[in-house]
Amino acid sequence: MELTEVIRRGIVTEKTVAMQQPAANQVKRQAVLQERERQGQDVKMIDLTHKYVFEVALHATKIQIRQAAELLFPDITVLSVNTMRIPGKAKSIRTRKGVRRTPARPWKKAIITVRADETISMLQP
Repeated sequence: MELTEVIRRGIVTEKTVAMQQPAANQVKRQAVLQERERQGQDVKMIDLTHKYVFEVALHATKIQIRQAAELLFPDITVLSVNTMRIPGKAKSIRTRKGVRRTPARPWKKAIITVRADETISMLQP
């Protein structure tokens, strides 16, 4: 499978758009940590991240998804990839000749985490 065939399309919904924005409590926490750092206290900084959701090929691995994302969007650095298989739903259609059933179509979803200062402009609302 070629890397250009791994990522099928981006998924943009209200939930995925909310994942792109750092949560309000993370922003406040970041401000507190920056203030402590200015005061000279030793504090480990928290990386704020953006997450993007893609529909990917069913047999793609996390490594292939990471490579494909960095190939398609050269200005981002992928921090992590989470995948999940979504089971398909079989549909039944009643006709005069009887009931016709369509097979289930499973698909795979990948959540790609990138740094907070990097964005994918195609998937911005």
